[in-house]
Amino acid sequence: MASVSETAVAPLPDAPHAMEHGALLSALDVEPGRGLSHDEAARRLEAYGPNELRKKAKTSFLVVLISQFQSPIVYLLVAAAALALLLGETVEFVAIVAVLLINAAIGFTTEIQAVRSMEALRELTGRSALVRRDGTVVAVSAEQLVPGDVVVIDAGDVIAADMRVIASANLSVDESALTGESLPVSKSERAVAADAILADRTSMLFKGCAVTGGTGEAVVTGTGMNTELGRITRLVEEAEPERSPLERQLTRLSRHLIWLTLGVTAIVALSGVLAGQDLVLMVESAVALAVAAIPEGLPIVATLALARGMLRMARHNALIEQLSAVETLGATTVILTDKTGTLTENRMHVDRLVTASGEITFDREARAFIRDARPVQPDPGDAAGHLLRAATLCNNASRGRDGETAAGDPMEVALLEVASAGGFDRHDLLLTCPELAEHAFDNNTRMMATVHQEGERFLVAVKGAPEAVLERVVDVDVDEGHGRRPFDRDQRRHWARVCEVLALQGLRLLAIAGKEADAEPDAVYDGLTLYGVVGFQDPPRSDISGAIADAKRAGISVVMVTGDHAATANHISKSVGLAAEGSTVIEGRDLKPYDEMTAEERATARKARVFARVNPEQKLDLIRLHQEAGEVVAMTGDGVNDAPALRKADIGVAMGLRGTQVAREAAALVLRDDAFPTIIHAVREGRLIYTNIRRFTTYLLSCNLSEILIVGIAVMSGLPLPLLPLQILFLNLVTDVFPAFALGTVEADRNVLSRPPRPPSEPILARAQWVAIVTHGSIIAAVTLLALGLATTVFGLEGDAVTTMCFYTLALAQLWHVFNMRNWRDMLFTSQVTRNSYVWMAIALCIAILAVADLQPMLASALHLVQLPSDVWLALLGLSVVPVILREASAFIVRMRRRHR
Repeated sequence: MASVSETAVAPLPDAPHAMEHGALLSALDVEPGRGLSHDEAARRLEAYGPNELRKKAKTSFLVVLISQFQSPIVYLLVAAAALALLLGETVEFVAIVAVLLINAAIGFTTEIQAVRSMEALRELTGRSALVRRDGTVVAVSAEQLVPGDVVVIDAGDVIAADMRVIASANLSVDESALTGESLPVSKSERAVAADAILADRTSMLFKGCAVTGGTGEAVVTGTGMNTELGRITRLVEEAEPERSPLERQLTRLSRHLIWLTLGVTAIVALSGVLAGQDLVLMVESAVALAVAAIPEGLPIVATLALARGMLRMARHNALIEQLSAVETLGATTVILTDKTGTLTENRMHVDRLVTASGEITFDREARAFIRDARPVQPDPGDAAGHLLRAATLCNNASRGRDGETAAGDPMEVALLEVASAGGFDRHDLLLTCPELAEHAFDNNTRMMATVHQEGERFLVAVKGAPEAVLERVVDVDVDEGHGRRPFDRDQRRHWARVCEVLALQGLRLLAIAGKEADAEPDAVYDGLTLYGVVGFQDPPRSDISGAIADAKRAGISVVMVTGDHAATANHISKSVGLAAEGSTVIEGRDLKPYDEMTAEERATARKARVFARVNPEQKLDLIRLHQEAGEVVAMTGDGVNDAPALRKADIGVAMGLRGTQVAREAAALVLRDDAFPTIIHAVREGRLIYTNIRRFTTYLLSCNLSEILIVGIAVMSGLPLPLLPLQILFLNLVTDVFPAFALGTVEADRNVLSRPPRPPSEPILARAQWVAIVTHGSIIAAVTLLALGLATTVFGLEGDAVTTMCFYTLALAQLWHVFNMRNWRDMLFTSQVTRNSYVWMAIALCIAILAVADLQPMLASALHLVQLPSDVWLALLGLSVVPVILREASAFIVRMRRRHR
C-alpha cells in the first residue's frame, strides 16, 4: 500500500457518489474488511489534517469596545474635543470626552450582553466514530478520521465526515439541516448520477447529519474543510455582510454635518475678522459655532433607542447581536424564508385517508374524521378501520404515554396518532394480535411488513411506497358488506390517478395493505389486499397565514426558498397565502447562476415567490438578485446550508430552537421561538425605531440649527454674543438629550404595518425633515434673538445677564419644541408624543436641571448665569412658547384645508 506521505496529499475522488464502491475503495487504497492500518491512518492525518472546520473566534471585549468608536459622528466629536483642547477650553474638552465615554459605555454594555447570549447558544459537543483499523473495530475521536477510513454506522450516530456507503441495511439519515429535506432519506450503496444534486446523492453520508434508522458501513471520502459542511463554511467566510441601511444613512448624515460645521465656522469667523471684530471674540465664536453645529447628543440617543429596541425585541423572542440590525428589519422589503419549521410545524401529520369508499380528511386539532363535510368514525369492520389497524400493527414507533415524547420515524408516529383518534391503540392491538415476525423496510422492495397471530389465523400488515405496494395487490378492500373488489386494470389506473393527485397537493404517500392466512406465510408481499392510501404533510403553522398577510399589507414580499420538493413547496405556499393560484415553482435545476442570467430571466426570478430544491450557492444568487434591484433582504434559515445566505443578506434570521450552530453564528437575529410571526413583530419594531430616530434627529438638528443661527447672525450683525460655547454644550448634552431620548420611546401608530417600507435609498432626513429642521430652527432662533433685543433695549440688561436671558429662552423653547415632533394630523394634546409619559418626565427632569443651574452657585458660575428679575422671566417664558403656538396654528390650517378638500 502506497502511503499518502510518499505522494504528498493524494487527490480525493471528485464524485464518489457516482463511483461503484469497489472502484472507490481501490482509489482510496483500502480493504473494507481490514480498514486502514494505524500507521497509515497517522500518515494520512498528517497529510490531510484533522477532521475539523474552521471555527469562528470568540468575540473579545476589546473588539466590541473599539466598534463603539467607529462612526463618523464620533470622529466629528473627537475633532471638536481636540479643537476645544487646542484653544484651551478645558471644560468643553472634558464635557465632549464624557459624551464619547457615555455613548461607548451604553453601546458596549448592550452589545456585549447580546454577543454573550448568542455565544451561549453555540454547541460545543465532542463526537466519536467506530472505525475499522487493522481489522478491528475501534472508537476514535471524530477529529482523527481520515479519507479511506471504514466507518461502522448505526442508528443514532451523527455522521462525522463525508462518506460513501459501501454496505447498508435499511439505513436512513436526517439531512434537513444540510439540504432542507423534511423527511429522513434512505441510503444505499448504489451509485447515482454524477450530476445528482446534493439531496439526491443517496449513496453518500454527509458530515453533521444524524442517522435515524438502520445500520451500514461507509468509507470516508472527505474530512474537515473538504466536506460539504466545509464547503458551506467557506461560502460563509466569502459572503461579505452588507452594512445596515441605518449605518449607511448615519454615515452620510455625518459627512454632511462635518462639511456644515467647517463651512459655517469658517464663514462666520472670517466675516467677523474682516468686519473688524475682536480676534479673541471671533475665536470664541468659532468654538461656539463648532459646538453648536455638532449634535453631541445624537450618538447617545441613537444608541439608547436601538438598545431599547433590542430589549423590546428580546422580550418578544427576537435576539439581536448588533444594535444596527434592530432598525434594518424596519427597512426590509423582501423576506426569503425557509419552509420546514419556519412556515410549517416540522412534524409530519396525516392529512387524509383514501379508501375504495372515498376520501376521509383528518382534522388533527379536533381529532376528527370528516367525509363529505360530515364527521365520521372509522369502524373496525370497514376499509378505513382495516387501514388504521394495519398501519398500527406495521409500525415501530411509540406515541409516548404519561407525557413522554413520541419516538420513532415521523411518518410512523403520525400513523399512530391518527389510529389512536380512530380508536386503535398499538399496545392493546399487540395483546390480541402478538407480532410473530417483522420484515423491515428494504430499499429494494420499498415496503415493510409485520406478521401477527389472531386466534388460529395469521395477519400480515404491509405499508410502503404506493407504486411498490400496488404491484403486489390482487384486490381492494371495500366497506363491510361489500367484500373485496378485484384489482383489475381499471382499478390500477384509478389508484395511480389518486396517488398522482395527492402528490400534486404536496402530500407524502404510503399505501397500506394486508392479508389473512391460515398458516404463517412465507411470501408476505404476495396476494395483498389494498386497504387504502395515507397522505401526510408537514402542516403550516397555525399563525403563518396571518403573518404573511401582515407582511403583504406592510408592502413586504415573502419568497419561499427551500430544498424540499416542488410539489410540497407549491402546496404549502398556496395554503398559507404566499403564492397565488396558477403561480409556478422554480426548481434549482432550472435556475441559472446570477452572472449567466439575461435581464429577462432576472426579472422573472425576482417575481417568483417559490423556489424548490435550491443549493447554498443559488440562495446567495437570489439574495444578490434582489439586493442589486435595490431591495433590503431578510433571509431566514436554520440549516448549515442556509449559513452563507444568512451572512450575505442585509439581515439574517436564524432559528434558536432547531437552528444549527453554523446558522446562528452567521445570523444577525435569532428567533428563540422559531416563529415567522416574530419576524413581523420585529419588522414593526424596526419601523417604529426608524420613525423615532428620524423624529429625534429632526428635533436635535433643529435645536442645533437654531443655535448656529443665533450665534452666526449675532456675530455677523455686530451684536453681543448671545450664547457662550459651554452654555451651548450644556444645552446639547443635558437639556436636549433627555427629550430626544423620550422621543425615541414614542409608540407607533396603528397603521405602522399598513404602509409600504420606505425606499432603501431614502436618506434618514428627507426633504420634509429638512424643511421642518430649517423652519423650526429659524423660529426658535428668531425668538431667542428677540430675547436678545429685549434684554439690551427694554430691560437694559448687560454682560452675563444678557446671555442668561438668551440661554433660558432658548432652553425652554427647545424643551417645548418636543411637542412639535408629532404628525400634523394629530392634535396637540392627543398625539402619541403628548401622551407619552417619558416625554413629560424628560421635561420635568430638564426643568429641574435648569433650576439647579440657576440656583447652584458653582454651576451657575461655570455657565456664567446670573439671577434675573421676575418680569424678565415672564417675558422669556412667553417667548419660549411662541414656536409651539405657531406650529399648532399651521397644523390647524393644514387640517382645515384637507378637510375642506
